[in-house]
Amino acid sequence: MATALVTGPTAGIGLAFVRALAARGHDVVLVSRDEARLQSVAAEVRGAYGVGAEVLPADLATDTEVVEQRLRATERPVDLLVNNAGFALRGKFLSTETADEEYLLDVLVRAVLRLTHAALPGMVERGRGAVINVSSVAGWVPRSTYSAAKAWVTTFSLGLVPQLRGTGVQVMALAPGFVRTEFHDRAQQDMSSLPSWMWLDADAVVAAALKDLRLGKAVSVPGTVYKLAAAALPRLPRRLVLGLGQRHPAGRRR
Repeated sequence: MATALVTGPTAGIGLAFVRALAARGHDVVLVSRDEARLQSVAAEVRGAYGVGAEVLPADLATDTEVVEQRLRATERPVDLLVNNAGFALRGKFLSTETADEEYLLDVLVRAVLRLTHAALPGMVERGRGAVINVSSVAGWVPRSTYSAAKAWVTTFSLGLVPQLRGTGVQVMALAPGFVRTEFHDRAQQDMSSLPSWMWLDADAVVAAALKDLRLGKAVSVPGTVYKLAAAALPRLPRRLVLGLGQRHPAGRRR
């Protein structure tokens, strides 16, 4: 029975990953700051799927070491790492605090780098394993530190693909568009103007990601609309893409 470690597993895409992987028989290691919510999710998957669920409380901005140690462990090794933890800041760059911007980068970039670096050597040695780094279509639309961080996640993941060729280990960037989760509510962003056809379901996003991982894809973009967007955006004039970023609905505060 394989073991998967998922960061940010208490809601949204992370919780959908936990449920989907547990349903497939994976034991899970759950990483988040909120121990109470971790315990709740762990109890749910143990009861519903009969798998092991390990709770690992950690703030990924300040304390990745405990997670890195778990990823390097040879007993009950982690075969799948899902770097999903993330959040967005409300307001534009000039109105945010530098400390908040740095905290975001620590979670979205630094933690992804460190956890991936901790996981891959053992996977390569065992000749099997995978890392899914949750990015975003936002990475194709320059707009904010969040977009820049997600662009980094996609590029970072793609850069590892040729290095791992022939090892039996995969790295894939998952780049969804707008997903119905608590993500925007927590950032206090007003998304009421976004049409329903632009929203994705978290379970469907995860199902598409796991399918694309099995197919050996380097980047997974769930949803026809976002597949078209990801293909078109790099080919559009830069001025037009910048304009799209400025009209992004997440720029409106509640």
